[in-house]
Amino acid sequence: MQKQTGVAEVNGTRLYYEVAGSGHPLVLIHGMSLDTRMWDAQFEPFAHHYQVVRYDARGFGKSALPTGGSYAHTDDLKALLEYLEIAHAFILGLSMGGGIAIDFALAHPEATDALLPVDSRLTGWQPAPEFAAFLRAVRLRAKEAGIEAARAVWLSSPAFMPALANPEVAPRLAQIIGDYSGWHWLNDNPLRALAPPAVQRLDTLRVPTLIIMGERDFPDCHAIADTLHQRIPKAQKVVIPRVGHMSNMEAPERFNALVLGFLAEE
Repeated sequence: MQKQTGVAEVNGTRLYYEVAGSGHPLVLIHGMSLDTRMWDAQFEPFAHHYQVVRYDARGFGKSALPTGGSYAHTDDLKALLEYLEIAHAFILGLSMGGGIAIDFALAHPEATDALLPVDSRLTGWQPAPEFAAFLRAVRLRAKEAGIEAARAVWLSSPAFMPALANPEVAPRLAQIIGDYSGWHWLNDNPLRALAPPAVQRLDTLRVPTLIIMGERDFPDCHAIADTLHQRIPKAQKVVIPRVGHMSNMEAPERFNALVLGFLAEE
């Protein structure tokens, strides 16, 4: 299968992207400390049905670091789609990418044909105290002992334990996180938040929505998924058994079937 790769100079930054397939566009957005490679088990299978776009968000993978002024991931994604001459698409994202997908659907409903937040975060959500403490611990470790030490703390998160216990997934996940620069752990990110935040606006979403969760994901993500399910009109929710936060990597066949089945009806 032919794959187009490139770097789009848009919105004051440089975004690495890959495109394959034809048909209705489908965008894949990665999670925190990850990059396009987390979608390796989805990219080609989905490209048999859709024009699939996966990209590295600003500050991750092969994209530029956020060293300029303030920015928004939603603006970056809109600019990338315009660069690729894509007017509207299905938007799918995991964890941080899920939060970006939700924000994008709110900021650009005309460009969002379906929304698929996976093990998602949510802007405006107040994280559980233990999760907030964990994030502070990672940043503190980075500043005191360096990125490698912080990376070890990050990988100890319960979110990654099911994936790291999987001998097929563990080395790939460790490699991706091992390549992450750690910039966000050492710097103040000039990310501009959606206002009002998504948590206050979920009931305004009018796009078909499928919420996907790993059964063994940590409680904060389950609480977010429940909130999305309750507040987004007509949203569907599916829990994949026996997997954690990285559900697309841990159970790719089940994950792919869920996504393709849902999108086939849209």
